Amino acid sequence: MSKLEIFLRNRNVIFLVALAASLLVPHAAPLTRHLVLPALALAMSLATMEIASNIFRRPRSLLFPALLGIIMSYIILGNLIIGLSALIIHDEMIWTGFVLLASVPPAIAVIPFSGFLRGNARLSLIGTAGAYLGALVIMPLIALGLLSQTEMDPFKLLMITLELIVLPLAVSRWLIQNGIRERIEPYRSTIINWSFFIVIYTLIALNRNVILDQTMLLMPIASISIITMFILGFLIDWILGLFHIPKETRTSLVLLGTLKNQGLAGGLALTLFSQEAALPSAISTVVMIVYVIWLDFKKRWD
Repeated sequence: MSKLEIFLRNRNVIFLVALAASLLVPHAAPLTRHLVLPALALAMSLATMEIASNIFRRPRSLLFPALLGIIMSYIILGNLIIGLSALIIHDEMIWTGFVLLASVPPAIAVIPFSGFLRGNARLSLIGTAGAYLGALVIMPLIALGLLSQTEMDPFKLLMITLELIVLPLAVSRWLIQNGIRERIEPYRSTIINWSFFIVIYTLIALNRNVILDQTMLLMPIASISIITMFILGFLIDWILGLFHIPKETRTSLVLLGTLKNQGLAGGLALTLFSQEAALPSAISTVVMIVYVIWLDFKKRWD
């Protein structure tokens, strides 16, 4: 494999290139805006191939890690996002964006990130799967409970939920059962990363002018993202360490408790509301890129 090929398949490089391109050459965003949902569906279908069908054959053994995924992503992280935004955010569309961010399940990247950060792979896998199944009920309830129903079509929310959670899970089962998984496995991570390139580029490019010109508006948004990733991640790890929880388990719980699916939240915002509502997802994505790179470096020091 050539150095260029390795470079183009590196997750951190792809995310940084997406960030740079969105700020320097944002002109393709009106086109890529229509590719966000298909790109998310593709990434979700390939990423959820990690969830083997046979893990559902012993539901009792799955209950506790699945509940941990729901607790970390919704009870802890979701409530913190909503609480902080209720205190700090006064713009209705930006508030809407944070509610959507709180309502979505964990980033599907929790599963591969758990691998390279030496987390508990089984906990990350089942916790993420549990949170996604829980999202089928939790996500509409949060959105319908906290957002103005006059501005949102509940049927459209339901359809997008089916398109981005149920359909990808079904497609991933089909790929596994028909033996296609093995054929695409060498390219799976690259396809997922470049699918997220489209999402990251679009979310940030559409809000480029606000990001560059309205620093005061961004400060409260960025502060919420920093608190719910860097500070919350530190607290989760520290508190669990006091109870002598193994390092690999702490790592997985930190990921489940700090990473939301910003792409899904941004896709919902763009489809159901406006590009301003996607601003929290865009800023959160920028912070997440820095956060994941920080976790990668931190792992080498531990």
